[in-house]
Amino acid sequence: MSLRELARVVQTSEVTVRRDVRALEAEGLLDRRHGGAVLPGGFTRESGFPQKSHLATAEKTAIADLAAGLVEEGEAIVVGAGTTTQELARRLARVPGLTVVTNSLLVAQALAHANRVEVVMTGGTLRGSNYALVGSGAEQSLQGLRVSKAFLSGSGLTAERGLSTSNMLSSSVDRALVQAAAEVVVLADHTKLGTDTMFQTVPTELITRLVTDDPPPHDDRAATELQALADQGVQIVVAGANGAAGGEPGPAAAPRQRGLPGPRRGHPPATLRPAAGHGEGRVADLRRR
Repeated sequence: MSLRELARVVQTSEVTVRRDVRALEAEGLLDRRHGGAVLPGGFTRESGFPQKSHLATAEKTAIADLAAGLVEEGEAIVVGAGTTTQELARRLARVPGLTVVTNSLLVAQALAHANRVEVVMTGGTLRGSNYALVGSGAEQSLQGLRVSKAFLSGSGLTAERGLSTSNMLSSSVDRALVQAAAEVVVLADHTKLGTDTMFQTVPTELITRLVTDDPPPHDDRAATELQALADQGVQIVVAGANGAAGGEPGPAAAPRQRGLPGPRRGHPPATLRPAAGHGEGRVADLRRR
């Protein structure tokens, strides 16, 4: 429920509700989300596209701006389903010579009129709640595919378990997308950090980069999870909700790349170069000095 709805039900102010929600989360009775609260543990029914599209919109825009800077002209990539990846697709329309493989109708729609971008759709059965193609048809169409990067979002992200989602069919297709890519880039706003849902899609050791927004100062759970992910070698790219840099560029945690040699700890990391016109970001090690 949103804070506004909670305040209406209990007939008090949103300020009071926000304080009470924080106290209830400390007791393990609920989990806070951006602008509201959910049942604890994250093992809940997945929200549909209309609900998701109105959550953390500024953060998703900032994340999409930075993620687009990771894509170069002429690359072949895969893009999974989700509201954040849809925002990314809108920005990829300006990248010439790009080939995008996707199981998302929303991603394909965002790129439909980009005359310099080739869009390849998977097969599969349409899942109406998030406009994605799932099932054995989608998974089989990805066999034998090899691309440079996979861009995925999900319902939750933890250092212990990696990226997860609430739907079994979606998780299977996401795993097939990961198998096709040399690097895995996860797009997740701070409200998903520390949330663990039913079906694992990408274990932490296969995540090359996480593109996220800067958690609010009081969000200790998200900050702790970012630290833990960096400690496990995930490269963290952070944006402010307004698209501005989250700070000066700093040393990056060495990325892990499945199947390809990557920088080791102690070696200079590759530089991330945002695309022209996109918000500058910082690559944060996040290890406290």
